[in-house]
Amino acid sequence: MSDFLELSSAGPVATLTINRPAKRNAMSYEMWSALPGLMARVSADDSVRVLVIRGGEHFSAGADIAEFSTLRRGAEGAAHYGEAVHNGERAIVGLEKPTIAAISGFCVGGGCEIALDCDLRVAATGARFGITPAKLGIVYNFTSTKQLVDVVGPAWAKQILFSADLIDAPTALRIGLVNEVVTDLDTRVEELSQQIAARARVSVRGAKKIVNAISDGGHEDDAVRALYAEAASSADYAEGVSAFLEKRPPRF
Repeated sequence: MSDFLELSSAGPVATLTINRPAKRNAMSYEMWSALPGLMARVSADDSVRVLVIRGGEHFSAGADIAEFSTLRRGAEGAAHYGEAVHNGERAIVGLEKPTIAAISGFCVGGGCEIALDCDLRVAATGARFGITPAKLGIVYNFTSTKQLVDVVGPAWAKQILFSADLIDAPTALRIGLVNEVVTDLDTRVEELSQQIAARARVSVRGAKKIVNAISDGGHEDDAVRALYAEAASSADYAEGVSAFLEKRPPRF
């Protein structure tokens, strides 16, 4: 694990805090490498229903460029480093539980990758976003590029990648890069995470799997139909129907 990634939980909501303020939460090789293990811990904790990923003053200014002349040097080093980044972000995407990025300050490069890996993105009014491989002579990898295209569409993905400019929170909201822009980030993320945590887990998990399958070009198949059957025979479904008939809030 990494000293700069802190995993905590309060009731059904876990929080992964990127805590490296001296470098604006830049992600080191060690930090990327720690993400799969941290996601495994969240997955294994049945009491956790939602994961929030956040920074402090800044979400993350991206990868630690200081390592590029050492750990990422040459084609072999770049491939090795890229594998750690890829494995880290795929671990976030692959988490079956819903994820929310709580974004403040800079959300750039690798930091924006992490935010895009989350299911939902809520930004503070002063947040700024960018993906800047064009400033470094790097080609953004396929899966990360697809994640960006899926969220903002091909035209805006090209503008973000070609220009390497930073965009403000209102623009990010307008192009669909974030779901919401709010003045009180902590309060809104707490409200949203608790709301999702209170919903039927079988429904939330099934919705995430199906939406992700649609984004990947999938179609209704036996695996999707199995989700319907699982829900129909679940304790969540029984409780939901009972609560509706008894005119009370469900207790999932």
